[in-house]
Amino acid sequence: MTRVAVVVGTYQGAEFLGAQLASILGQTRPPDRIVITDDASSDETVAIARRALAGFQGESIITTNPGPRGVVANFSHGLAMGGGDLVALSDQDDIWRPDKLETMVAAFESRPEILLLHSDARLVDAHGAPIGGTLLESLSMSAAMRRLEHDGRGLQVLMRRNTVTGATTMVRRRLVEIALPVPPGWVHDEWLAMVAAAAGQLDLLEQPLIDYRQHGGNEIGARVLGVRGKAARVGEPRAQRNTRLLTRAEQLPPRLEALGPAVDSAAVASARAKLAHERRRSALPERRLARIPSVAAATLRGDYHRFGRGTLDAFRDLIQPV
Repeated sequence: MTRVAVVVGTYQGAEFLGAQLASILGQTRPPDRIVITDDASSDETVAIARRALAGFQGESIITTNPGPRGVVANFSHGLAMGGGDLVALSDQDDIWRPDKLETMVAAFESRPEILLLHSDARLVDAHGAPIGGTLLESLSMSAAMRRLEHDGRGLQVLMRRNTVTGATTMVRRRLVEIALPVPPGWVHDEWLAMVAAAAGQLDLLEQPLIDYRQHGGNEIGARVLGVRGKAARVGEPRAQRNTRLLTRAEQLPPRLEALGPAVDSAAVASARAKLAHERRRSALPERRLARIPSVAAATLRGDYHRFGRGTLDAFRDLIQPV
């Protein structure tokens, strides 16, 4: 029988944690194990967790870090302890639909090649009321991108940008074993998705399986940007963003190569090409007019389409201040 673990990362989560744990405990397919890893909260988070899990019939673990480690290290710690054949990630402030685990487990059991599944989510406010839109809409995940994931070509999507949100994600245990530790510059859900796409397959369940609560205190969160918001983002200084993108790209080829035959050579080649693209972007000159030849050449090669947001990123590289 497939064993299912749920890993909940917490930090100062007293306001919403009780409702989230109630939705996990109320699943039509209950988890076999619940791991809560707390990042040194000073509120009632741990006490609430203990009370909520007091009557849980499966295995439960609650750990508290001696000091704040950050969201990536905290979730990595929980993943390492998760156990189970399948591991579902959970934020502390959402609400799961009652059949979330049942739906995702059934999909995994019918498709042994899948290493990671993620779903859509309904966006709600601090009180749980819908605010309009879904998570995938906020990520501008087009029908073409969705088809690529469904067709087993998720790596093409992820080389452009991440579309996987940890709060909606379930993974196979063997993915955790080959993906950890998370390299510098990466968020745990993005890294799990990239390794899953390179070493196997990932897919998307398009139905919203959680209410994704937006309340101002989210570690990452989601929002639908209008034209003005997108324009403001394009005009932000480029140094910090490009440094982050380059750091991530530098980590990717050696980590995929280290997985050996588990990763197709085409995936490694794509990672190397992405690194070369990010190096060229980071080396663009300060003067905007002097950037034109390099940006034009990358556009003609198709690099902006393969490794980013296409024309938007090319335009960004031309106009962004240093």
